[in-house]
Amino acid sequence: MQAILIEDEAALRLATSQTLELGGFSVQACASAEEAQALLRADYPGVIVTDVRLPGRSGLELLAQAAAMDAELPVIVVTGHGDVEMAVAAMRSSAYDFIEKPFAAERLLDAVKRAQERRRLVLENRQLRTARAQHPDVPDLVGRSAAIEQLKVLIRNIAPAGVDVLINGQTGTGKEVAARLLHAASGRKGNFVAINCGALPESVFESEIFGHEAGAFTGAQKRRIGKLEYAQGGTVFLDEIESMPMALQVKLLRVLQERRVERLGANETVALDCTVVAATKLDLLQLSAQGQFREDLYYRLSVVSIALPRLRDRRDDIPLLLAHFAAEAAARYQRPLPAWSAQQMAQWQAADWPGNVRELRNFAERLVLGIAATAAVAVPAPAAEGGALSLPQQVDHHERELIVQALSAVDGNVALAADNLMVPRKTLYDKLKKYQIAAGRK
Repeated sequence: MQAILIEDEAALRLATSQTLELGGFSVQACASAEEAQALLRADYPGVIVTDVRLPGRSGLELLAQAAAMDAELPVIVVTGHGDVEMAVAAMRSSAYDFIEKPFAAERLLDAVKRAQERRRLVLENRQLRTARAQHPDVPDLVGRSAAIEQLKVLIRNIAPAGVDVLINGQTGTGKEVAARLLHAASGRKGNFVAINCGALPESVFESEIFGHEAGAFTGAQKRRIGKLEYAQGGTVFLDEIESMPMALQVKLLRVLQERRVERLGANETVALDCTVVAATKLDLLQLSAQGQFREDLYYRLSVVSIALPRLRDRRDDIPLLLAHFAAEAAARYQRPLPAWSAQQMAQWQAADWPGNVRELRNFAERLVLGIAATAAVAVPAPAAEGGALSLPQQVDHHERELIVQALSAVDGNVALAADNLMVPRKTLYDKLKKYQIAAGRK
């Protein structure tokens, strides 16, 4: 974490630098705006903290220069007591925040850490947009967690081999994204054909997948190639493979073994050259034990098996994913990127997200549209040793959740949160200590 500090008073400059360094920041301290000018650049990864009243150029002039260089470069302006007009002018000039002297060290650190997190997300999102612009047709699994990095390595290693793959993961974990990435990394020039087995009526399933000849059935006036043939030289993605009718599972097994497909009503087979990627949210071996899925088809499909992690198993990726989805939504709806506090992000990272990445994407869209700015995502209740929670445990859990929501709604301002909750400030501080909730502004 980096920060540029501009303060002309030597004693205050030293004290503020030490405060930031104790908070984990690498600080470059300057006595004037002219001295800081040499440090400014559009890709600066940190935060600028500047006094308004400086010798020579003012902090507001420096703010304007930074905004012209990069409108999303966070600048925190420090104003003297009574400089309300300057504070208003600073916020109108796109300052990230302003702090009035004298200020508490915690207040400064809270603002700078929030600005640093915002800067990190902005720069990471720019990198993602650049990568997508260079390779617009290649999908990506957004994230840097160990689980996602291992998954990317696995996909890169197996994709060129053209082996059949079985992807297992809960709803919303990105099974089709993984399948498209496999196709893109394979180098195959044919089509990527996605088939949702759960959405096809059984009456048309065989014709859609395997194709048919003219006259094969009533209404079949001409030959039609199936999805498998349409994927020649490419990849066919069979989503919700567990929904495929048992009778057709036998035919698919034969296709996979012989790499030849027979259209409905035909007497000859056609050579098939495509990679088959199947996906399921269920345990196919368990289904086969119950007689609901062919065991031999399971083993034929799972030459390589890929398990996609749940979102709550990769919580460190949530900030990056949210920034990515918010940027996409902002571009689509032509809205500005929303801002959020570190406390809000901590709450979102602690949430359960049963709908996984898909649910997070929908949440990001609501944030951009302004209909979820203060909405709280439910945090799962802690599990009790004996199973069910006792009444006091449930009360504590819901009280903690209400306090977190109240703080998020006022950007961590404890005084405002206490007023909104209609409790004395001391009572709220006691609750924060009890539930180990990090306090924001005093």
